[in-house]
Amino acid sequence: MAARALVLGITGQDGSYLTEFLLKKNYEVIGLTRSETSPAALKWRKIADEAGETATLIEVDYEDYRSVMDVIISVNPDEVYNLASQSSVASSFQQPVATLHINGVITLAVLEACRELTKRGQPRLFQASTSEMFGKAQSYPQTEQTPFHPLSPYACSKVYAYHQTINYREAYGLFACNGIMFNHESPRRPERFVTRKITAAAAQIAAGLRDHVTLGNLDVGRDWGFAKDYVDAMWRMLQHHEPDDYVIATNQWHTLEELLERAFRRVGLNWHDFVRQDPALMRPTEVTRLQGDYSKAHNILGWEPLIKFDQLIDMMVDVDVSLVEANCTS
Repeated sequence: MAARALVLGITGQDGSYLTEFLLKKNYEVIGLTRSETSPAALKWRKIADEAGETATLIEVDYEDYRSVMDVIISVNPDEVYNLASQSSVASSFQQPVATLHINGVITLAVLEACRELTKRGQPRLFQASTSEMFGKAQSYPQTEQTPFHPLSPYACSKVYAYHQTINYREAYGLFACNGIMFNHESPRRPERFVTRKITAAAAQIAAGLRDHVTLGNLDVGRDWGFAKDYVDAMWRMLQHHEPDDYVIATNQWHTLEELLERAFRRVGLNWHDFVRQDPALMRPTEVTRLQGDYSKAHNILGWEPLIKFDQLIDMMVDVDVSLVEANCTS
């Protein structure tokens, strides 16, 4: 009998890659979404269909704590992947209460549902945490022992969810794991995120469709990996015999200027000629450097990232160039 996986936030970047990954392993995949007819849901449906397997979407009101609990309990999954999140740092400053609700309160609903399900069996839970929790870190690279110093409402909400996950694991014996995910990107990343904003802009500028891209603070750096690699780490955490928390990263740090250099070079341009800065895009507080050490995940789970930074950016630019060409000929 196939294992049943329930994925909250299934229509996002990570959810789409996780769907493909689990279907290839013959899971029954069920996903929760706000709307089955949203553009993200329709795009996810196409990806699931191309994987050659059947996956199910269920609409749920993420504003309703009890409804989320009831759906999870009714599905009775073997594994739960909580990817549902308001994941934009910039938006979290504008919508702190909504950010806390989806990232904190709904995580609590997931934990309560899993606790209820332990009466029938033992569901295993993956909770998507974030490197933004480290914030103003004083040491590099960051490990599972690095203290948190969050610098945004998004990061604060994720710290809450992280500790609640540990609390339920220790208080109720829940098989619950936190994956402290450093920045992970792909061609499926929405353009509101800076990596895809840059790669899409490079492709469009090279095609003569625009003449610049506007960004905020360029004096930042991140540990950027490939989202498809990171869903493998999520799954590995739930296959291990003991639940634990893991940093998922590449051990490498790159500046935003390096990203710009790589992306624009891929289309034969100098980024300095096309990038403008707007103070309005600056955040009230800025995390300047995040770099993760994935040694624990490698030693215990046998996981490591396969796609390196240069490959990732080249891949994203190439896909965006193909999208521009397809749109121009359609």
